[in-house]
Amino acid sequence: MHLQTHILSGWCLANCLPLTPRQRLCSMLAATLADVDGLGILLGQRYYHQFHHALGHNIFFAVALSAVLAAFSPKRPLSFLIYLALTHVHLVLDYFGSGPLWKIHYLWPCSDFFFRRDGAWEFFSWQNLSAFGVLLAWIVMIAFRAQRTPLEAIMPRLDEKLVAGLRACRTEPNLIR
Repeated sequence: MHLQTHILSGWCLANCLPLTPRQRLCSMLAATLADVDGLGILLGQRYYHQFHHALGHNIFFAVALSAVLAAFSPKRPLSFLIYLALTHVHLVLDYFGSGPLWKIHYLWPCSDFFFRRDGAWEFFSWQNLSAFGVLLAWIVMIAFRAQRTPLEAIMPRLDEKLVAGLRACRTEPNLIR
């Protein structure tokens, strides 16, 4: 699944709960950072294929990442569980949308056990693009209803301007033309 889709999935799902802007930012990170193992590409194709879906796509990384993110969040035990769930959302999305040859080494490095879906969607498939489109539409809906965007914690002034622009479009429909 595409990195952008992981980011959007974390923020959209975090908006289903009464979380702070910081927790929603951490939710985006929890849903995305498993792909840090993709940086092996910087060392070459061999390292990328050997370690992507292994180093960051396992239960040990999920627990460690969730603990680190929870340390920066209020209600730490609850935040930990939310982040742990979101790291697993990442794994589920990759299980379906990373291509048929990718394995998820869930118990790495303790075991060679892996998940693989032979019918997984190709990386650049209509299914992956559709998932991104649905999440993007969900973000627009959240922006209209909750008056916030995924930029709320990292760029609050831009977030306010985007929300104000959406509010203006809603109150003055002629601005859209």
